[in-house]
Amino acid sequence: MKCCPARSRNYPRNLPTYGGFFDLPVLIERIRAAEDQMTLTDFWSDQAKANKLIKELKGLKAKVDPLKEAEKRAADARELLELSAGDADLEAQIEVESGLLAQIVAKLEIQVLLSGQYDDCNALLSLNSGAGGTESCDWTSLLFRMYTRWAENKGYKVEVYDILHGEEAGIKNVSIRIEGEKAYGYLRAEKGVHRLVRISPFDANKRRHTSFASVDVIPEIEDDVEVAINPDDLKVDVFRSSGPGGQSVNTADSAVRITHIPTGIVTSSQVERSQLQNKARCMRVLKAKLFEIKEQELSSKLAAESGNKQKIEWGSQIRSYVFQPYQLVKDHRTEAETGNVQKVMDGEIDLFIEAFLKMRV
Repeated sequence: MKCCPARSRNYPRNLPTYGGFFDLPVLIERIRAAEDQMTLTDFWSDQAKANKLIKELKGLKAKVDPLKEAEKRAADARELLELSAGDADLEAQIEVESGLLAQIVAKLEIQVLLSGQYDDCNALLSLNSGAGGTESCDWTSLLFRMYTRWAENKGYKVEVYDILHGEEAGIKNVSIRIEGEKAYGYLRAEKGVHRLVRISPFDANKRRHTSFASVDVIPEIEDDVEVAINPDDLKVDVFRSSGPGGQSVNTADSAVRITHIPTGIVTSSQVERSQLQNKARCMRVLKAKLFEIKEQELSSKLAAESGNKQKIEWGSQIRSYVFQPYQLVKDHRTEAETGNVQKVMDGEIDLFIEAFLKMRV
């Protein structure tokens, strides 16, 4: 895609090049090949393979559609530029077209930044309250709502795997699965400790409190990825599902907790009525966590061999949310910030995610 220079001050200049990542003819050919496969009579005979192809097709179209729109707008702006000859109305229209083109290019840049090996995966996200009792549990519930709203705004599917409510209010910990295009690619930016500063609604003296909650995010790996799990290394416990305050919400022992003895990893699920379904969910999360450990060990080894001394910190404080005495949300890694706390808590966190992705480049 070529863009000629324009007189408009907002027209994008010095656009980055991405090699073959956005090779439109190649992408279109891959889409055509995928659509041809979907017309085969035995396409649905292998459900997992069919779903994988559909997901790939959706990702390809997500690249092609904005590329086509960008090329169209670039061509329109080029024609207007040739006809403008000092015409104020045409110059104003070029301003509009170039501004829209710049927005599309910015979104395409984010697509490039989401081209990591596991960025296309669904995300397994867990939230855990820190010290502070009810106050921290309430903060965890606010973060849970924030990520749920973010996912819903993107059209993603959210499933709660396991949830432990606080004794008085809020959530002690919760594990959720977020299914959608590049869910992990986006949410990996959220991994770390999130701090809240506010006047506590649970303090009769209206004092200011600081609360912490940790966010962990791992990719949900494909079923065809091999992860060796020895059944003898597993401790499986079954129990009754519980709701707020610890009361039982199911008369059968359908909830499952699996402990991987060598690593100490614990996964649990209580959202399904079937013990087998809950166990399958636990194994899916355990497999993903063990795979992540293997990947981290490999990354650390490669970093050591290359002389890279940068420390990998998975639990460091990444962002502060100040409700009182002033309003501010600030990411300590990128310095991205906003004073509109309510919008952030309503799920508008792309400002921080995109700043993190650009920083990693």
